[in-house]
Amino acid sequence: MSLKGEYSIRKIILLFFLLFVGMIIAGCTHRRTHKTDEHDAYPKAAEEVITNNNVAKFTQEQRSKIDFAVVEAHREPFGPIIRTTAQIQPAPGDERIITAKTSGTTFFSNDNILEGKAVSVGQNLFSIDGGGMADNNLLVRYAEAESEYRRTKAEYERKQELVKDNIVSQSDLLKAKTDYSKAEAIYNNLHNNFATGKQIINSPINGFVISVLVRNGDYVETGQPVLIVSQNRNLLLKAELQPKFYDVLSKITSANIRLMNNNQMYTLEALGGRIISYGKSTDISNPLIPVLFQINNKAGFLPGSFVELFIKTQTDAQAITVPNEAIIEEMGNYFAYVQLTPELFEKRLIKKGATDGIRTKIMEGIAEGERVVSKGAIMIKLSQASGALDTHSGHVH
Repeated sequence: MSLKGEYSIRKIILLFFLLFVGMIIAGCTHRRTHKTDEHDAYPKAAEEVITNNNVAKFTQEQRSKIDFAVVEAHREPFGPIIRTTAQIQPAPGDERIITAKTSGTTFFSNDNILEGKAVSVGQNLFSIDGGGMADNNLLVRYAEAESEYRRTKAEYERKQELVKDNIVSQSDLLKAKTDYSKAEAIYNNLHNNFATGKQIINSPINGFVISVLVRNGDYVETGQPVLIVSQNRNLLLKAELQPKFYDVLSKITSANIRLMNNNQMYTLEALGGRIISYGKSTDISNPLIPVLFQINNKAGFLPGSFVELFIKTQTDAQAITVPNEAIIEEMGNYFAYVQLTPELFEKRLIKKGATDGIRTKIMEGIAEGERVVSKGAIMIKLSQASGALDTHSGHVH
């Protein structure tokens, strides 16, 4: 090979080598530049988010000091809700009314037979004494009944012997037997209940005294209610609704119950409850439709008091819902905090719909799958306003 050809080959190899080295250097420079840009971009974006007035930083340390929770907004069946009040009433069979079996004067066995007093079955409550009455005197009636019982019994036994010898007819024997049976029933009744000339009133069930309808020394008539005792185990919730709701009453599926005194919420299922019935007609004196639910008294409900009722109806419609605790009201507007990162939360303006007392329908502002603060939202708001969390702020209800 000539010297000129050898020189050309070397020149070509050198050019390829220089080109390869240049490509490597350019690639390294590009990677360094790209890495630097990517590294610088996140802090810049994070800084923009934090400077947004609607975004608050709430650290893990702050969350550990309060009751805090985040849930995912999801779709679920959510039908029309009927919001009303209902009165708590004793369930049938759970309450007993004790009536006077004779006329007379009431005498309490002790001074602690009062409303709310726990009583046991068979416990002596008080007595009704008719012995001092000029009319309808129990002692006189008992003596008369005993005398009549003994007379008719002897007459019946005597005629039983005489009928064997045909001295008396069968009709006379039958009449004697009828008189004897009648006298025996009257005597046994008085003997079992008024042998001392008094009616001893005992509790028919284990329970509580709901109402004492007489005072010590009051005169009562036969059949007059004197005491009400209740087991207080099963209760009725009676709501009265406007006729416009009649078409959806057959679609009632459940209800949520809120106590008036402490805003505690219960589901019908948690109380072992069920819908009993609803009215099928109205009248002029009461144009409202009664709706009755039965529950177990697991939460110490007070008969006669009122609760707020959120009646749920069957539906095929789906809606995005969030817990009620997630919603914050501010100057007539409603907000919720949506989690953007583990420590960043956006204050989101929302449009809310109906509530069942536990969850609220979201019309606008929150998408399905977004994570919403369900407990502790008010503390994020305070932290956002003050820049720090006051650990002694307590719980906000």
